[in-house]
Amino acid sequence: MMDSSARQISLVPTPDGRQSETALAIARGTSRLLRALGFACLSELPLPSGRRADLVALNERGEIWIVEIKSSVEDLRADHKWEDYRAHCDRLFFAFTSDLPCEIFPKDTGRIVADAYGAHLHCEAPEHRLPAPTRKLMTVRFGLVAAQRMNRLIDPQGHAEF
Repeated sequence: MMDSSARQISLVPTPDGRQSETALAIARGTSRLLRALGFACLSELPLPSGRRADLVALNERGEIWIVEIKSSVEDLRADHKWEDYRAHCDRLFFAFTSDLPCEIFPKDTGRIVADAYGAHLHCEAPEHRLPAPTRKLMTVRFGLVAAQRMNRLIDPQGHAEF
């Protein structure tokens, strides 16, 4: 039986219609870039703070990157939840389409230009290493969610209690 903290983690991102077609395309292209860079990534990962990150990526060295997807200037201006994400990653990025100017994004974040087929790392994000306890918490959360999502795909009826 799972403990109560594992039950609070969303197994599969709920299709809630919040993501525009543009945001979904950016996520797909960015995920392809992250895989090419040696990262595994999860979308809509709930963070210990209660926020939910658009993409969280983990590589074999244990580095954790968070990518916040922005599909428009209005999206960036209206949403400042990303400021909390820095406490949960080694590097923080914004991913967006080539229609948006890079200059509108905070200088202390990385920038990824993406479409549905791929992405380009336009600007590296500065590194700010996580404390060991936070890294462990994020790594365990990443692994649990990934395994639970895979298990749900393999046996959808076996996860009715979630």
